[in-house]
Amino acid sequence: MINRLAPADLRGGGLRLRVWKPDDVDALLQGVTDPEYLRWNTHPTPVTDKAAVAEVLRGRREKWKRGEAATYCVTDEASGVVVGGVGLGSVQPDLRVARVSYWVAAEHRGRRIASTALTLLTRWAFEDIGLYRLELGHAVGNVASCRVAERCGYATEGTLRGAMYESQNRDAFRDLHLHARLAIDPPLA
Repeated sequence: MINRLAPADLRGGGLRLRVWKPDDVDALLQGVTDPEYLRWNTHPTPVTDKAAVAEVLRGRREKWKRGEAATYCVTDEASGVVVGGVGLGSVQPDLRVARVSYWVAAEHRGRRIASTALTLLTRWAFEDIGLYRLELGHAVGNVASCRVAERCGYATEGTLRGAMYESQNRDAFRDLHLHARLAIDPPLA
């Protein structure tokens, strides 16, 4: 059994992971409408304005309460500037499994923010929450996400055919590259 998904304040490597706040709408909107983000990610419903982002944030708070997800706003620890997001989704308490996700704002890419944030989240998920398996899926061809997975010790497990939406097309599907990390894998550096 896993521990309750209670929000924690996670810090390390110059980053702070905190719960998203209602006044983070502009930063999240900028992140999820960035062309490179949209190249690899398609939300189940369009997220194109502040009202849609406010609904996403409301939904995230509800999923925290129900123990279905844990999503963090990634900020620069010194300045408080939002630099991205990281989270657990599809939490399956019985199997102690969840799926991880992350993104980095365009102006902050190339600084290993995704790797640092994912490492913090991974430790928290295993050590504090008690999860056993974390899965990481990204579109085939997303080399940057593949590097983040490998850097964080997520082993390549294979390809899931037609497992995610094509870029901005909810009527077409593309393959997903699956990685995973187990609680018993060697510790993160």
